[in-house]
Amino acid sequence: MVQGTTSDAGKSVLVAGLCRVLARKGVNVAPFKPQNMALNSAVTADGGEIGRAQAVQALACDIESSVHMNPVLLKPHTDMGAQVIFQGKATTTVDAIGYQSYKKVALPVVMESFSILQQQYDTVLIEGAGSPAEINLRENDIANMGFAEEADVPVIIVADIDRGGVFAHLYGTLALLSESEQQRVKGFVINRFRGDISLLQPGLDWLEEKTGKPVIGVLPYLHGFDLEAEDAINAEQLNGEETKLRVAVPVFPRISNHTDFDSLRVNPDIDLQYVGNGERIKNVDLIILPGSKAVRSDLDYLRSQQWDQDIQRHLRYGGKVMGICGGYQMLGQAIHDPQGIEGDAGSTTGLGYLEAETELKPNKTLTTVTGQLNLNGSDIPVRGYEIHAGITEVKSKAPVYLQSGQADGAISDCNQVFGTYLHGIFDVPAAVNDICRWAGADNIAQIDHQTNQQQAIDRIADAIESHLKLDVLWPQLKD
Repeated sequence: MVQGTTSDAGKSVLVAGLCRVLARKGVNVAPFKPQNMALNSAVTADGGEIGRAQAVQALACDIESSVHMNPVLLKPHTDMGAQVIFQGKATTTVDAIGYQSYKKVALPVVMESFSILQQQYDTVLIEGAGSPAEINLRENDIANMGFAEEADVPVIIVADIDRGGVFAHLYGTLALLSESEQQRVKGFVINRFRGDISLLQPGLDWLEEKTGKPVIGVLPYLHGFDLEAEDAINAEQLNGEETKLRVAVPVFPRISNHTDFDSLRVNPDIDLQYVGNGERIKNVDLIILPGSKAVRSDLDYLRSQQWDQDIQRHLRYGGKVMGICGGYQMLGQAIHDPQGIEGDAGSTTGLGYLEAETELKPNKTLTTVTGQLNLNGSDIPVRGYEIHAGITEVKSKAPVYLQSGQADGAISDCNQVFGTYLHGIFDVPAAVNDICRWAGADNIAQIDHQTNQQQAIDRIADAIESHLKLDVLWPQLKD
């Protein structure tokens, strides 16, 4: 099990890299995360919902994803409440305090999924969540050491040296564990190191002497490394001034599946701007409203930021607007939530640009799809996945027609606004080109997101094989 001293210490990426290392050696390996809190999720091959990090890790193993790889997924829809997803299906909504006692219900689910994976695979690589040293979260813990103790698995702890204070993080984390938990820690990994390793050696020697645990390796900082973030938006722009299309994505408090925009963010012909709290949308060609876990609340937030006025002005000057999933719902006439699926029951008036009206229902749509996109008069093959609770009634033509024969989304009569439920639509280079052409830019660079993902996984696997003492983890493995 890989645990971290903090969130974003590198657990997800390290597990993905270790998965690829073992898969290269012919080991039948699978990823596992007992509990995940994330608004980025993926649809599995068995028709459920898991955190995207585990879907990427399954890709690293060259296997299909499964609901058992992330049996408990928490999707916050307020500061105090979250939807609870057990083995791919939404079960209930709880607040932060209520979930502490609910963990007792979750543990049997976690252990059942772990047992299933153990039966199917030779090796299971487990990812922790946050830090195991959070004192307030240790009771009934199922995400870190609580799970490790119950499942009786060894643990390594990873820390990010680029944040600073790496030795305090590692030493302090170990010190805050119980004696039995300390004994199952097999060593440390230091992540994102820049410079000459010899300068770090005195610190490594001190850490090993003080803890009695080996430093299994120090991973270098990989410049230009781009693998899907679990939940945080990386707003760093990689584009210069010579771009063909300027795109703005407003960041909602409950933005979901922002990984939709990864392939746009790294495209040299596209200037992707994330617009945050207190900022205004201006001087762009295309505005994309992203997905949301709390659509009505985020629509209220959009209006509080005066982004509705920015969108109105943008359209008046001939700009284009696109919505994905929750963003698509916002572009319609109204969003109804009579059962309080995502918060207080009620209805919210939409932005009114599409002839569509949405009602939120208890049962989610969870499916992978293929189809044809038609924005510019020709059919472009697309693929993606749908994760939404809403049922949308549409009175206008659709931009996407699915392989199943169903229509998806809506497009305005003025041809300036369209929406779709398809997450992942930008992962298809031809679809990116077609949408950019619709927005006013031709001959956009072709970025193969799936190939980039594979190359990123290979880069971290190469670094692991070069810099980690893998024989400490698996003495039985031979080159």
